[in-house]
Amino acid sequence: MADSTYPIPGSLEAPPRRWSQAAVLEWLNSWVITVDHKKLGILYMLYAIFFLLVGGAEAIVLRIQLIQPNLHIISPQVFNRLFTMHGTTMVFLVGMTYIFGFANYLIPLMIGARDMAFPRLNAFSFWMTFFGGLLLYYSFLGGGLYGAGNAPDTMWWAYAPLTERAFSPGHGPDYWALSLIVTGFGTIGASVNVIATAFCMRCKGMTLMRLPLLVWLNVVTSGLALITITPLTAAQVMLLIDRYLGGHFFDTQAGGSALIWAHFFWIFGHPEVYVLVLPTFAIASEVIPVFSRKAIFGYPAMVAASVAIAFVSLGVWAHHMFTIGMTSVGNAFFVLSTMLVGIPTSIKIFNWLATMWGGKLRFATPMLFCTAFVVQFLMAGLTGIMLSIAPWDWQLHNSYFVIAHFHYILVGAIVFNIFAGIYYWYPKVTGRMLSEKLGKWHFWLFLLGFHLTFTVMHIPGLLGMPRSIYTYEANRGWGTLNLIISIGGFIQGIAVLVFAVNLIWSYFKGEHAGNDPWDAWTLEWSTPSPPPAYNFATDPVATSRRPLWDLKHPDDPDWKYE
Repeated sequence: MADSTYPIPGSLEAPPRRWSQAAVLEWLNSWVITVDHKKLGILYMLYAIFFLLVGGAEAIVLRIQLIQPNLHIISPQVFNRLFTMHGTTMVFLVGMTYIFGFANYLIPLMIGARDMAFPRLNAFSFWMTFFGGLLLYYSFLGGGLYGAGNAPDTMWWAYAPLTERAFSPGHGPDYWALSLIVTGFGTIGASVNVIATAFCMRCKGMTLMRLPLLVWLNVVTSGLALITITPLTAAQVMLLIDRYLGGHFFDTQAGGSALIWAHFFWIFGHPEVYVLVLPTFAIASEVIPVFSRKAIFGYPAMVAASVAIAFVSLGVWAHHMFTIGMTSVGNAFFVLSTMLVGIPTSIKIFNWLATMWGGKLRFATPMLFCTAFVVQFLMAGLTGIMLSIAPWDWQLHNSYFVIAHFHYILVGAIVFNIFAGIYYWYPKVTGRMLSEKLGKWHFWLFLLGFHLTFTVMHIPGLLGMPRSIYTYEANRGWGTLNLIISIGGFIQGIAVLVFAVNLIWSYFKGEHAGNDPWDAWTLEWSTPSPPPAYNFATDPVATSRRPLWDLKHPDDPDWKYE
């Protein structure tokens, strides 16, 4: 592979670095042309972490603007652009990429395979995602031709007819649509690869009902992504046809319908919540048993609940559209379907708690983040049930209450579990342990900042503060609340900086991890840290859902109880 004078990232005994130009270029070239699932997984995660920092910085600027009434720190135009880019970045460039970071790195190792099913498609999918993100942020550069460029300012849902040429004459919506079409192709390729790998590349003895839950939930997620990316891509193509080829899909004055966009977008947009959150359920389902020293409670129910969530989530999209005046029958259907998705979700919460109950709990940093996730996701589910009730939604639609609710999912569930997963598998990827001291500083600061921001944010929503507003009058009673919310945002930013310092410091100075620092049970922990290019010297054999438990405890193997 690379020249022996240049260290392999994460190796335990790296030779002295010789920073010659040829060595650096060879090392960089090895990452650009790689088809190794582990390197591509790392690239996905670095991409997600980079845009997490970018999207977080955009959020901080928004919170500075809203910290007091009647501020004009940035212009309304810049505020709308940052609002659009923050939402788009966090959903598409962070949420959709961390999924395939964990999946790419871990699934072959967990099922005893040597790579993903389609290595070249894997690389193609990453680079499509990579260049799609660059295309979106290229919109910031300059004013475009004839001053018609600059970043999109239509919010991340880009409702028509706001995105038609009459109302958005610049190129912002074009960058938005084209970049997401490109990243969408990357998502489709990666999803096909995950499904093919999980079903076709399993080692001997790894039956479907012995698959680690991380693999199962990523398979369900990938299937859901394949279904939901299609209507979004279709809507974006129709938008580009409207803007450049004289189409009238969303032009109501020419016989089109703006509601077509709303339906197409939310047919994607609400199942997308589960596309983002199901892989974090997978992380919790791997971390909680290890740090509870118990096998996951109710494995078959967890698998069934995952499939049920994906199925039911396809029929709930129009609860985002209660205020448009649907029929009472339509409202009733989407009220019931939205409540119904809470049943399989509750099964998962019950099973995580049942796994922890009576266990020998160890609150290392990964477990701290997962424990906070369980509590916060329960709270998010309760406010979700509230918003599923059409009359309640009529009162709070497009208010900060809704912002608080979905950030409880996007941050309180997804980001917390991303951090848990990174702390848990970082030793496997690099051969080094992350600092527990810095990890706990990161956790407690982030937890405090999260609740100061998003728990408090429910209150101005109940008091009538609408989302997406640039500023507000002092007599509304929202000033002190927004000050607290912004302070919480700053604390979260500090916590993420602590996390970034921990990643970098531990890579060079962290304690050597060994092969299995957590005394875990899935196959990836049977390989060296970091794993070799070929993963396994000989094909492993799975004897139960916890093959390493069987290896470590031959007198009490799991297969007796399956």
